[in-house]
Amino acid sequence: MTEAGTRAAPFTLPGIDGRHYSLPQDSQDCPTLLVFFKSTCGTCDLAFPYINRLKDTYPEGWRLWAIAQDPPETAREYARRHGIGYPVLVDAPAYQVSKAYDPPATPALVLIDAAGAVAYATHGFAKDDLNELSRRIAAYTGAEARIVAPPDDGNPSFRPG
Repeated sequence: MTEAGTRAAPFTLPGIDGRHYSLPQDSQDCPTLLVFFKSTCGTCDLAFPYINRLKDTYPEGWRLWAIAQDPPETAREYARRHGIGYPVLVDAPAYQVSKAYDPPATPALVLIDAAGAVAYATHGFAKDDLNELSRRIAAYTGAEARIVAPPDDGNPSFRPG
């Protein structure tokens, strides 16, 4: 998996909205969180409400892109089912971005700073990691940090991807 401190691999992928998204061109002015997922990943199903909460908590000053390891129609249906209101990019069938970032499991989350360096990377579901991402995004955006994954919400604190 891509490690913190390394340069983020550049890419261009189509979104389910018909647009193309490019790193670093489309994210030079702010940090970007990449979330690699598969529609068949139960751990992704558990993680997405918390990932969505990140976007709701910090609506501006950063980008959130979900990268589907599925065909466009499957990715579109998954996004609809899980309330994903930010860009969903399609990496199938060549998996060029997945190969470049090498996530060991899904979900995999890679936070890239505005300068194009990987600032934080994790995979699977861990509330501590989601809250760390929240702290980092808050610092980037100048917002007050919030807990997005409370310990007592009825979900496990960790689940491997």
